[in-house]
Amino acid sequence: MKIVVIGGSGLIGSKVVTILGRQGHDTVAASPKTGVNTLTGEGLPEALDGADVVVDVSNSPSFADADVLEFFETSTRNLLSTEAAAGVRHHLALSIVGADRIPDSGYMRAKVAQEKLIRASGTPWSIVRATQFFEFVQGIIDSATVGDTVHLAPVLIQPIAADDVAAAVAEVAVGPPTTSVVEVSGPEPFRLDELGRATLAELHDTREVVSDPAAPYFGAVLAERSLVPADGARHADTRLEDWRARSAQVS
Repeated sequence: MKIVVIGGSGLIGSKVVTILGRQGHDTVAASPKTGVNTLTGEGLPEALDGADVVVDVSNSPSFADADVLEFFETSTRNLLSTEAAAGVRHHLALSIVGADRIPDSGYMRAKVAQEKLIRASGTPWSIVRATQFFEFVQGIIDSATVGDTVHLAPVLIQPIAADDVAAAVAEVAVGPPTTSVVEVSGPEPFRLDELGRATLAELHDTREVVSDPAAPYFGAVLAERSLVPADGARHADTRLEDWRARSAQVS
């Protein structure tokens, strides 16, 4: 099976390429680094020629509201039209748990727009929504920092290891199109503010976390369950403490 991974040079994409390659699939890592640009269409027809499945785990280079919307709408339209011409039988996109529950976030609005285009395309599809990655928790903390103080909302979050996200995407990619959303998360829920404190303690970082229900999360105020999956989600096995231990061994 020929599977083209759009964003195949990134964190998740490179892992998906490795997994599918080990399974014996003809896997193509497509990204601007390999001469494939979904915004301009450069290299797309050649990359998708003979493809059975396209996996889109790409991301916008800019997170400004207008830029990210332009990226996901233009990129997705170009992909879907090229797939139709190439006879691709399955389009899979990676999205975010809670994207449709956080309309104040420009990034989440862009992901919802991407999902709508996929659903309406006529191409058999699957959407995998993942919770926030363990790898990005420190970035959340940094984005919420003013001086030596970190403002985080005391809401639920259920983060997941990037390896587990990639495994879930690869599993769905080789199966029949689900024509539905598959949600995946880590095994443990945390309070976001408590996770922030534990992460800073682990890093011996002296910043103080303030529990603030009105604290924005990348521009949006969160409800209690904005960041956690609905009932019926798939829960990966990797716990935060195991991920930390494994990361420490690698570093």
